[in-house]
Amino acid sequence: MDEEESAYLAAHADNPVNWQPYDEAARDAARERDVPIFVSVGYSACHWCHVMAEESFEDPDIAATLNEGFVPVKVDREERPDLDRVYQAVCQLVTGRGGWPLSVFCTPDGRPFYIGTYFPPEAARNTPGFRQVLADVTDSWRNDREDVEERADEWMAAARGELEDIPEKSGQVSDTVLSDAADAAMRTVDGQHGGFGRSPKFPQPRRVDALLRVGEREGRDALTDAATNALDAMAAGGLRDHVGGGFHRYCTDRDWTVPHFEKMLYDNAELPRAYLEAYRATGERRYADVARETFEFLADELRHPDGGFYSTLDARSADERGEQVEGEFYTWTPAEIEAAVGEADLADLFCARYGVTEAGNFEGTNVLSVAASLEELAAEFDRSPEEIGERLGKAKSCVYDARTERPRPARDEKVIAGWNGLAIAALASGGQVLGERYTDLATGALGFVREHLWDGERLARRFADGDVKGEGYLEDYAFLARGALDCYGTTGDVSHLAFAADLGRAIVDEFYDDGTLYFTSDSTDLPARPQELGDQSTPSSAGVAADVLLDLDAFLPDRAFDAVAETVLETHAGTLESNPLEHVTLAMAADKVVRGPLEITLAGDAPDEWRTRLASEYAPGALLAPRPASENELSDWLDELGITEAPAVWAGRDAEADPAAYVCRRACSPPLDTADDIAEWVAKFR
Repeated sequence: MDEEESAYLAAHADNPVNWQPYDEAARDAARERDVPIFVSVGYSACHWCHVMAEESFEDPDIAATLNEGFVPVKVDREERPDLDRVYQAVCQLVTGRGGWPLSVFCTPDGRPFYIGTYFPPEAARNTPGFRQVLADVTDSWRNDREDVEERADEWMAAARGELEDIPEKSGQVSDTVLSDAADAAMRTVDGQHGGFGRSPKFPQPRRVDALLRVGEREGRDALTDAATNALDAMAAGGLRDHVGGGFHRYCTDRDWTVPHFEKMLYDNAELPRAYLEAYRATGERRYADVARETFEFLADELRHPDGGFYSTLDARSADERGEQVEGEFYTWTPAEIEAAVGEADLADLFCARYGVTEAGNFEGTNVLSVAASLEELAAEFDRSPEEIGERLGKAKSCVYDARTERPRPARDEKVIAGWNGLAIAALASGGQVLGERYTDLATGALGFVREHLWDGERLARRFADGDVKGEGYLEDYAFLARGALDCYGTTGDVSHLAFAADLGRAIVDEFYDDGTLYFTSDSTDLPARPQELGDQSTPSSAGVAADVLLDLDAFLPDRAFDAVAETVLETHAGTLESNPLEHVTLAMAADKVVRGPLEITLAGDAPDEWRTRLASEYAPGALLAPRPASENELSDWLDELGITEAPAVWAGRDAEADPAAYVCRRACSPPLDTADDIAEWVAKFR
């Protein structure tokens, strides 16, 4: 464990527990000693993982019991999402819930027979104590081995059915698949506080995207309102860091006040993408402003000096006594605000804006959330809204400076291929809307991942301090392919398209089998081979893969990428029909099959006016397909892609004299040469 670069594993290296990685050596040791494996799964920013470590794994007596009677294995779920998927599925089936830390007791071959999440050291709040759990598991292992083996077989059979099940008959994708998903999302909308469900409250950006798409397409204002209400609630509440930018993982309450304070790269990639889509759909500049602020957080707080993005910021940081406290970096008292701002009236204004009170809203302190509008503050403080905005900007700058003096949350500096793919795709979109700075951030991250994690044929999972580890999973290939393809659309650099095509080929070669896309290749040490059809904290990897394969088919029709994607969607048509809400990303890919892809070809040197206009047009899921002006240049591009004939999206569309645009969805516009005409045809086809 001492040599592990994972921040989570390194943090446990000094535990008295003799942690080992999940590998064949651990399984061999369990067989030789005839003891169970105890698998503890978590990640560095997980608050309750820290709590269980401090309460149990640092306790000498508990550690001695684990070392003597078990082979203790520590797993970073960000490095081994495949293993986590399998054991989370078992936990959900057995207990009805999941999460982290995940505590799994297994046979030496990895089959679980006792499972749960966080255990306190002693029984509390209807949760058994970890000491007693260890004693009970040890007794069962020694005295009821036959029952243990039967339970392990039953649980794994159920998990395989959940994870590996492929319908015997494929189906027809419904023409209303995305509308069905949006309608299902509407049934979960919290009309009072925004977002979905009650508590805890998760962001669900893909549901927001579906509501925006169907709301605009079908003229259903209620859907658009539900989407924007969710975005407004998240932007105003404690989920958002109002001082430094970025979003926390989720909120523990219904009204978006108190978050779990960890910040994840994937949330801060998916959420700004949703805000950009809302800006395009509504024209409301505030959504673009939230996206810009979030991108700046990525650049300031999570960017590797050479371009990639780190994975997480911890929920905890040191207080004045040096103890690790959740939310310590982000919460405030009125006295702390006044000390930071230096002017009593300015501090009063800031506290009124962000709801800072003596009573507090989180353990005697305050999570900042918008409590009053600029207009309300203008009336209360007898100033114009413009003056209020300026003064709040000054106060926020002072609070930000004061916060930089606080001990910072720990940062997990793993660069994960797939999560970077999500950030790259979002930043590429941001580059179109907000300016070239974000395009540069996207291509810089793409270059970093390509240099460090791509060997020319296969993708590795993560980079950390020079160390590369793990085979890439479907999400790594699919999310990165999406990012590379979006970088091509934004920049017109064919090398990004060629990289996306290489990743697409690997998706089909490594993960496509039996009419479905598996999360892992078939060369793994797992007790089951999972699929990831539903949206989790990240989008469905199968859904993103199907979507990107459909887009890549426009450039490489001989690879039959579309046939693979359509087969996957037909295989799971019944799942989509029965439960569209949990499969929104897959539903969006299916909708692309139903309606046909929206393709926008820009031939030649497109004027800035065209790209500016396109950046503000709402065209969800559109494929930007720039091509060079001349056939000679196009020939070089075809060589880069390893093909001999121009695909239909480029063929016959040279523009040496003047640039031209073509907008297609199962039919094509004539050559277009004005921004207004391009926008008109996009609106017609979207």
